[in-house]
Amino acid sequence: MAKPELEFHAPAAQWRATSTPGQAEQILAEDPLERTCTRLLRFDPGCDTSASGTLTHDYWEEIYVVSGDLTDLRLAEEFAAGDYACRPPGMEHGPWRSRSGALLFEVRYYAR
Repeated sequence: MAKPELEFHAPAAQWRATSTPGQAEQILAEDPLERTCTRLLRFDPGCDTSASGTLTHDYWEEIYVVSGDLTDLRLAEEFAAGDYACRPPGMEHGPWRSRSGALLFEVRYYAR
């Protein structure tokens, strides 16, 4: 099943905690069979993902910072609203810390 066809609407999905303390997600659309999704990811103020270490995954990931601040602790670089990342499979990123909290728009997909 592909992601559903959706016209503009208020998302019905509730925010839910992720496996990382201080983070929550709202899934906007997903295809569980293809393991693709579009989501909002929220970092609470003071969230620090150091315990998760550096991440890599087998899918493409595009991230847009909607609001707040996000510091990549490995790169020692801070990102803010309007910043964008496009990560191919296998690209290392994180861990992260947010001083004031952050809201990210994220799309995950596999290239064919």
